[in-house]
This record gives sequence, C-alpha cells and structure tokens, in this order.
Amino acid sequence: MFKKFLEFKAEVEKLTERKIKTLRSDNGGEHASKELVAFCKEARIKRELIVPYNPQQHGVAERKNRSFEGCVRSMLHDQVLPKFLWGEATITTIYIQN
Repeated sequence: MFKKFLEFKAEVEKLTERKIKTLRSDNGGEHASKELVAFCKEARIKRELIVPYNPQQHGVAERKNRSFEGCVRSMLHDQVLPKFLWGEATITTIYIQN
C-alpha cells in the first residue's frame, strides 16, 4: 500500500503541479502502516480517518463508484454481455471517463 501511495502521490503532483495536503481513508490496516504514518507526518500531509462502515463520509468517492457501476451495468445490458466481463467493462468505463 505504501509503495502504491508513493506512486500515486508522484503522479498526481506531477499532473496537477500541486501538493497533496490531506489523505482521507478508512481505518483499514493498510492505511495505518508505520511507514505511511511517518511519511505523512514528514511530508506534512494531514491524515483524516473516517468511521468504518460509514460511506457517507466518503461521499465524492462513493458517488463516483455508483456512477461507474451504472455505466458498467448499462454497457453489459446494452450489448447483452455475460457478467464474467464485469471487470473488463469496469476498466473500459474508467478509461473512457478519465
């Protein structure tokens, strides 16, 4: 998780030319590693932890996920595709929206 966060941070900061100021995540163990906590402290990134099983606190991300899900369902239904292509349809939907 920490390695992926570093990759994400580098890409986002390069694309936007802005620094990450806040990292909002659930209380999952992968978000509470000692190295991530230490890195955030050193980089002055504020960590906000949301209450577990309370997706309302992560409204923007949850809304985006629902949007992706709706597009995937429409794609599969419109072309009468089998459900095992759900993953491929998701990747395609995200690629199109990005």
